[in-house]
Amino acid sequence: MAGLVVGTAKGLYELERDGSEPRGGAGALEGRQVIALSTGPGGVWALADGDTVLHRAPGGAWTELASTGEYELTCLLAAPDLVLLGAEPARLLRLEDDQLEWVGSLDGTPGHETWHTPWGGPPAVRSMARDQAGRLHVNVHVGGIPRSLDGGVSFQPTIEVDADVHQVLAHPELPDVVLAATAAGLARSDDGGTHWRFEHQGMHARYCRAVAVAGEQILVSVSTGPAGRRAALYRTPIDGPASFERCTAGLPEWFDGNLDTGCLAAHGEQAALGTADGSLFRSGDAGATWTRAAEGLPAVRAVAFSAA
Repeated sequence: MAGLVVGTAKGLYELERDGSEPRGGAGALEGRQVIALSTGPGGVWALADGDTVLHRAPGGAWTELASTGEYELTCLLAAPDLVLLGAEPARLLRLEDDQLEWVGSLDGTPGHETWHTPWGGPPAVRSMARDQAGRLHVNVHVGGIPRSLDGGVSFQPTIEVDADVHQVLAHPELPDVVLAATAAGLARSDDGGTHWRFEHQGMHARYCRAVAVAGEQILVSVSTGPAGRRAALYRTPIDGPASFERCTAGLPEWFDGNLDTGCLAAHGEQAALGTADGSLFRSGDAGATWTRAAEGLPAVRAVAFSAA
């Protein structure tokens, strides 16, 4: 069982590989709002309070790397050779030598002037993914998924803006499979983001907020809309026609709030789900059955499995 890192509205909690109760008070992150996490062989990266990037190497302590007052940071993508931050307004920043540098090429995406939000505020980068072929996919809310084939030097639009994408995810092993949780269902591309199709067979609604791949299953959260009423988790095999079944064993019949972007994660057959009311659920069989791993936590903002 892999360890689990949980970002909350009041700090970071961790579950050990034995599934023991979560422990908090994680040094530099104690009491801070941890809104995004990224894990890998290089350790754990965290985004705190919308303005600060921190890193913890394996066996080390948390180190504050950079902060910004110019943009509200919204999401994080960390790889051995690249650390990117998304922001609101919709901007992309790269961490270089503990400095945040603006990646202006995202602003040059054709059609960027149509990016918007339903409430009239500025659009934001909500999630990012880099697939096994090296393509970079940036989810702008609301602005579709601009894609870069040259490491961020330039971007081109892919899915339509009004798909209202809430999370983009690259399959961890299949180089051309990219998934997106959208307001119109689960969007899937089998050619690295060039073409998309929408799938919702079996869902009680189409409004999706989070997506993960657990083993041979796609997991996706669904509700009746932005307010999150009658929210549930579904799964469908990665191969074959999409036919979604609701995950019920060990989960509430319905969740009151949306199961949000970044709060659903998977590692092999394991999966984890955090909620705004401070509950944490785990599955060891790709979402077929679940157990409540914790409750009474501060509102969960992000979950990620520790590197094996």
